[in-house]
Amino acid sequence: MSNRESRDKAAAGPLTANVMTQSPVSRIARRTRGQSHGPITRLMSPSDFGHFLKPFVFLDLFDLQGKPFTDSGLHPHSGIATLTYVAEGSVSYQDTNGAKGLLPACGLEWMRAGGGVWHGGGSGEPGRTRGFQLWIALPPELELGPSESVYLSPEDIPHDGPACVLIGSYGTATSTIKAPSPMNYLAVHLKAGERWSYQPPAGHTVLWTAVGTGSVAVPDKLQHGQLVTFRPSSAAIEFKAESDAEFVLGSAVPHDYDLVLGSHSVHTSTEALREALARISAIQTRLIQQDTL
Repeated sequence: MSNRESRDKAAAGPLTANVMTQSPVSRIARRTRGQSHGPITRLMSPSDFGHFLKPFVFLDLFDLQGKPFTDSGLHPHSGIATLTYVAEGSVSYQDTNGAKGLLPACGLEWMRAGGGVWHGGGSGEPGRTRGFQLWIALPPELELGPSESVYLSPEDIPHDGPACVLIGSYGTATSTIKAPSPMNYLAVHLKAGERWSYQPPAGHTVLWTAVGTGSVAVPDKLQHGQLVTFRPSSAAIEFKAESDAEFVLGSAVPHDYDLVLGSHSVHTSTEALREALARISAIQTRLIQQDTL
């Protein structure tokens, strides 16, 4: 072997080693800490991340401490479904479908507003109350349909390993809530050092996660209060908990419709919004007559 060949071979060794030890390429497209208003942080709205992540259009992270609170009372929605997941504490609820009660930790409220519904509530027992509220835009065939409310206790929410399946399917677990369009929404709990991976189903090009407590690496570090969106890929996302961590993750087939906004509503057209507002007003009149408002 010539001196030149020896030098070339020696040079090739370290180069190959460097390539083999490179970190995985980041798939994060965008990240945010949202906007905080007291104990509530809006991580996503239709004017920002919700525009890219529809059908997921709003996401609030709430974290309250101290005495129980009550909100301003019943308020309307239409054209969306809301899913409230209680990670800690408890939340009271009531709606114009006749439901009223207390949602415990690791329970969820599913409210498909359709053409119009009113609901409300607040925290339950004293102490810390935290979790996420998600808004999902409905497709045209459901946005003016009948409303539906479902309240699930922790034992009614299916699990696969560390993942609670709030809507959709993952592994061996499938939610009893019928998704309005193809999507998954999971709540995941990991201990420090634990690893977990998520394989997006075919067609789920919308993919995001938000961290409720602790921190995880994907391989970029994500901390409490952050939401990130991922670039579409057929490869799984690998999570490693750098401390005890809880996070939610959503994936879906894109919602290929406009977002037409009302004060508490999201629709696909101005005509649908106009009809829903008329229905909301009719419900309000009835509630006033019943001395509920």
